[in-house]
Amino acid sequence: MAREPVRETDPTIGRLVTDASRDISSLLRKEIELAKSELKVSAKAGGVGIGLFAAAAFLVVLAIIMLSVALAYFINWNGEGLSLHWAFLIVFAFWLLVAALLGYLGVRSVRKVRGPDKAIQQGREIPRALKGKA
Repeated sequence: MAREPVRETDPTIGRLVTDASRDISSLLRKEIELAKSELKVSAKAGGVGIGLFAAAAFLVVLAIIMLSVALAYFINWNGEGLSLHWAFLIVFAFWLLVAALLGYLGVRSVRKVRGPDKAIQQGREIPRALKGKA
């Protein structure tokens, strides 16, 4: 098996390693720039969405206040039902019970939260994989 002679224009191993290192570095830089630009667009859309949700939530709160007043006056029924102060107290107690129920359900839901165990385990495997031990 005859080998070709090495020419002056042939790259050396050091040159190949340097080129590969530069290319990988450039690729990573470009990927980071792409991720940043995508995040800027997503963050802007997310900010607008959050603002709209906040406005909707504010309007819902106003609607609940109006509903509460209407319920209290409904319970009072032009003075023929319960006294107005008792009617407002009943509506207050109702909303207090709703808040307690939502708080209880929220606590139960938060207790189910777990850390990303699989992702952490895979992250610990990366150094071994890079060393060729995986």
